[in-house]
Amino acid sequence: MPNHPRPVRAIRGAITVPADEPGQIRTAVFELLTAIMDENDVAPADVISALFTSTPDLTSEFPAHAARMFGWTDIPLICAQELAVPGALPRCLRVMLHVETARQRGEIKHQYLRDSVLLRADLLAD
Repeated sequence: MPNHPRPVRAIRGAITVPADEPGQIRTAVFELLTAIMDENDVAPADVISALFTSTPDLTSEFPAHAARMFGWTDIPLICAQELAVPGALPRCLRVMLHVETARQRGEIKHQYLRDSVLLRADLLAD
């Protein structure tokens, strides 16, 4: 088994989108990825893979396509649809990044932007 210089960690994030329009989805993805990278000192070379999900009311753009436009051309990306749970937060994009980082698990700063802060109110207490 190879010896990794830094452990692999997962970083979560979410953001809501005002409308199901490709430009709005791209803007939201750019904002979310920038926040995650800035708050966790992550460079694109540190990212191993990304799993994006979107609520069923967002169908005009693949979040992974937006990430490619963000410059992530050599990172494995995949999209999936969130479950259509009654009462769930609408127009929400989520991501889970797998990254190499020297940070400990408790030092990771997950990012919940715009109305998605409702998903993880427990993280607001810092």
